[in-house]
Amino acid sequence: MTNKTLIVSAPGKVILHGEHAVVHGKVALAVSLNLKTYLRIQPGSDEQVRLYLPNIDTHLSWKTTNLQFLLTAIDADVQNPKAASKELVEQLRQYAGISEGYADAMSLSILCFLYLYGAISSSNSQLPSVDIVVWSELPIGAGLGSSAAYCVCLAAALLTTSGAITCPALQGKDIARWNDDELELINKWAFQGEKVIHGNPSGVDNAVGTWGGMLRYHAGKIDPLPRIPNLRILLTNTKVLRSTKILVAGVKDKLNKLPSIMKPVLDSIDAISCECERILNAIASGGDVNEQYTILEELIDINQHHLNVIGVGHSSLDRLCQVTAAYGLHSKLTGAGGGGCGLTLLRPDTSPSVVDASKRALKDLGYDCWETNIGGSGVSLRSPSSLQKDIFHLLCDGKTADEEF
Repeated sequence: MTNKTLIVSAPGKVILHGEHAVVHGKVALAVSLNLKTYLRIQPGSDEQVRLYLPNIDTHLSWKTTNLQFLLTAIDADVQNPKAASKELVEQLRQYAGISEGYADAMSLSILCFLYLYGAISSSNSQLPSVDIVVWSELPIGAGLGSSAAYCVCLAAALLTTSGAITCPALQGKDIARWNDDELELINKWAFQGEKVIHGNPSGVDNAVGTWGGMLRYHAGKIDPLPRIPNLRILLTNTKVLRSTKILVAGVKDKLNKLPSIMKPVLDSIDAISCECERILNAIASGGDVNEQYTILEELIDINQHHLNVIGVGHSSLDRLCQVTAAYGLHSKLTGAGGGGCGLTLLRPDTSPSVVDASKRALKDLGYDCWETNIGGSGVSLRSPSSLQKDIFHLLCDGKTADEEF
């Protein structure tokens, strides 16, 4: 086990195009956000394992002796990740004192941590004593990949600490990355963590968190795309809660009732994803930026209309589109729809005054709004100097757990 203090980050994600259509065999484009989750791991003391999650006001600690059952309960090969059985998840739930039917962020975070910590540590003769702090810029439960970023950070930190993968050398750099084989192992373990949280995830969110950039998802196959430009967006959370399951079922119902109408709409969404991929590659290759951005804006407008047609729009998202259109900007929902989040494309020459005015108007509606970038790097090891002061203090203020099992 390494005795170093490590700081790891992983990005959230948005779906650029292909929401819902991807369920029916069409192409979706998922892209990383410049909003990240950060994790600090350091050697613990007094044979304790501490987990501090300030976003959900959770401070926990366990004695390593009380966690020894994980070594026998979890049959794991660190190089060949596999899913936690229902019986094991139930055992972890009972140990952590989580009531049956749990679904809140704290309960799911604890179960995911216990599984990844126990499974990845199982290659060692004893469980390591560690202090872990995880803090995120991502809103929880908004469809922006917050749980996947958490899983990716945990997997990267625990694999590095256990010696299953190397610790990248910063050597005066602010950020360092693992090699492709190590990233693949991180991604596989993060996917197992996502299964604990979501049951049957697609694997897209953890793949974006691991690899960054943009991924093309089609018929269960995930392909990273090279040469993707770093685009500016406004990301808006309407804070309207919705059920992804109900929305997906609604689209399927419409498709079954009106196949001759719905199939062409889904085909068009598929074509939008493919055309967007082509345009982004053209921008990265040095094409006419103004012309290419105009096409990207047209694709956003067309897709938003399609998403309303298939029944996943919402009045809160209509207001988002109307407000930004008043400033010459183009917006669409991202994710499940029915509320949730939307994205607004910003051209390279969009003036700060337009951005600020749009943000103020959206906040006046009660929405949360961030100016951020999409297409950046995936999971990374970071130097303390690379962090903003507020993030650094949250991760390194020496807080300790106040609840013990």
